[in-house]
Amino acid sequence: MNRIKLLPFLIMLLFSSMAFAQVAVVTISGNVKNRMRLSVLSYVNVIAKTEKDTAFVAGTITDEEGRFSLAGIKPGNYQLEFSFSGFRRQTQSLFVGSLSEFLEIPPIELDPIESEKESKIEEIVVTASKKNEIGNQLDKKTYSVADNVSQSGGSVLQSMQNLPGVTVQDGKVQLRGNDKVTVLIDGKQTALTGFGSQSGLDNIPSSAIDKIEIINNPSSKYDANGNAGIINIIMKKNKQNGWNGKVGFTYGTGSYWVRKENLPTVRPQYTITPKINPSVSLNYRKDKVNIFLQADNLYTETLNKNEFVTRTYDDGTIINSQLKRNRNTNYLTTKAGIDWNIDSYNTLTFSGLYGSEKIIDRGDQPFFNGDLSQRLRLWQFLEDELKTTIMATASYQHKFKEAGHVLNIGFNYTFHREDEKYFYDNYLPASTGTDAFKLLSDEQVYDFNIDYVKPLKYGRIETGIKVRNRSIPTDMNFIPGVNSVLDTNAGGWATYKELIPAVYGNYIFENEKWEAELGVRLEYVKIQYDVNPNHPTYKSDSYNYTQPFPNLRLAYKLNDHNKLSVFYNRRVDRPNEVDIRIFPKYDDAEIIKVGNPQLRPQFTNSIEFGHKYNWDSGHLYSALYHRFANGTITRISSIVPESTLIYAVFQNAGKSYNSGLEMIWNQKVSKAYSFNINGNVYRNQIDAFSVGNLYPQPNIFSANRETAISGNVKLNNIFKLSKGFDTQLTAVYLAPDIIPQGKIGSRFSMDLGVKKSIQNGKGEILLNATDLLNTMVIKKKIQGNGFAYTSDDYYETQVVRLGYSYKF
Repeated sequence: MNRIKLLPFLIMLLFSSMAFAQVAVVTISGNVKNRMRLSVLSYVNVIAKTEKDTAFVAGTITDEEGRFSLAGIKPGNYQLEFSFSGFRRQTQSLFVGSLSEFLEIPPIELDPIESEKESKIEEIVVTASKKNEIGNQLDKKTYSVADNVSQSGGSVLQSMQNLPGVTVQDGKVQLRGNDKVTVLIDGKQTALTGFGSQSGLDNIPSSAIDKIEIINNPSSKYDANGNAGIINIIMKKNKQNGWNGKVGFTYGTGSYWVRKENLPTVRPQYTITPKINPSVSLNYRKDKVNIFLQADNLYTETLNKNEFVTRTYDDGTIINSQLKRNRNTNYLTTKAGIDWNIDSYNTLTFSGLYGSEKIIDRGDQPFFNGDLSQRLRLWQFLEDELKTTIMATASYQHKFKEAGHVLNIGFNYTFHREDEKYFYDNYLPASTGTDAFKLLSDEQVYDFNIDYVKPLKYGRIETGIKVRNRSIPTDMNFIPGVNSVLDTNAGGWATYKELIPAVYGNYIFENEKWEAELGVRLEYVKIQYDVNPNHPTYKSDSYNYTQPFPNLRLAYKLNDHNKLSVFYNRRVDRPNEVDIRIFPKYDDAEIIKVGNPQLRPQFTNSIEFGHKYNWDSGHLYSALYHRFANGTITRISSIVPESTLIYAVFQNAGKSYNSGLEMIWNQKVSKAYSFNINGNVYRNQIDAFSVGNLYPQPNIFSANRETAISGNVKLNNIFKLSKGFDTQLTAVYLAPDIIPQGKIGSRFSMDLGVKKSIQNGKGEILLNATDLLNTMVIKKKIQGNGFAYTSDDYYETQVVRLGYSYKF
């Protein structure tokens, strides 16, 4: 694994890049007083001019309380000029930074003309930097889904595949080669994407999404889970006056041909699979009320898996198999709500979300001997899942007189039901049996939060509290068939309970040379998992802890073009309920997945050194990072004596390390062409460890230290052609990497998209194609105790979509 050939990758890495979001405009506020009487001054003229050439930028007058506000000020150096009849004109130097959207400057005191006292007011310096593509706010990168032309019309997961800094593996997004990513929707954890984990991203329509934010180094105001970082999905919401909206329809097809023929007796693979995505967005705003509605439906048929496996046991036995899964998915999301602007300082928002995800899988898995001359058995299955999510949110915002000085109070309730039925037919030479499962899980979550933000002269203060109460009762009814490989007591009930109160504080400072952010989050976590007393292996278990999670960011601006920065944070990955769920589940006919109630959290410390260099037409960002995890959570696959079944159980494997270099280059070549290249090379290491698996019977698993050097390169080419045509060509290369107990081979794909604005900008036509060359194949090699296997997965990757949308 250490001898992976990475020369082509390393050459491309020299041109690595990515675009960062930043605060583009700032609102400046303050108040003006009479120095002699310290009374407020109304109707004072306030003008902002550029420091370099004194060009007029913005102007206003103070209100009856002496307050003023200048909005839409770009980062840079300015002169603020205050003038009022009977008072001396006063000028202040102002440096506007890019870390905060709002700045509250100290009170301005004007001298009456009749006063003989000459006042000297100290210069006000508020930090800013030249506007450029690299953002400074928490290392947050923001991407518009509409700009991702080559992946529009599919799911959120597909839209993320082409984002700089993001890779996708086994249906999960990874940041810098790590899938411990927390996914938020509108800044909140929800059952749609998992609490403290990620799920369902391949089914949420991208048409419902406005923007995607990527945060590699989250501050303390975010929940502490997710050591790789946070992805925040921002759903569409319009606030224009009157009636307005958007309707759209996208149709696509995939699996145009069979990439590898089925083994004998396997039912046909899906081909020419349809993808249908209608969407509608409506908004009405008048006076103090804003009403919004967003509805999207994504129906897909997909060759979800087509994996050819050769399994070799230590006694020399060789088994060949193919796991083919045809999937039908229908995902409906509807979000509606109302904003009530009670007055200029107080706003109430009520919103609700309904999501319905219907999945039907039909699959086949035949098992043959080594030379494929004899079929040993055939396994066919039907999985019927219905997942329903209901969310209700109420939030209140109070704006103080100072711009950006706000208090937010929110309550969120989530109900999520998993209603799943599984039927597995096992055809042996002498008999046939059917295992049947019925799983019902009702998740309820109550979230309450208070967040307070106060702008300061050189930054801002953020603080708040959050309380979460979560419970998940689960029932599994298991009806074993003839020759079932699962024990008859595989069913039963279990209840997961979670209580997490937390408090945080965060301070942001900025001046002309230095930027600093210091925060800490204190969390108390109590987990209780109650298990059916009759369960043959697992018993009820619980744990709790109180832990601090600090974060630090320090940056120094060498000049207008160069900035150095360092990040540190401590985070945690708590086992999710499905990670400890005691009910065994087929991953395939001979791989049984089961949770582990004894699983404990994984704590991670991360540090990053960054350098930013920007110029008029582009920028380069380089980051050197290192993560150290204790109690690493991973799935362990092992067999027990006198059995060929593989049991995959989550365990805490001990210590692991992830170190790497990420580089980002964004370049505008001309008005018609620009590109960005993102490259990442990293080293993963998992120390030697030994753990005891309890299921289905006690056994010890040991592994030697594993290391690998891997990485990825992603190139986005953006063409803005004449007559309203926009084109995007994306190429992605993923180097070989280690996975639990093995490695995954290199992968390469190219995507192409074209869109054209029509109907005076109100309409848009879209055409795109993913995996143009049909090169994406997942190849793995796994080494376990007593067995090894290799696999090639020819799942559906090539899809062509045609879409139309209209704004009104």
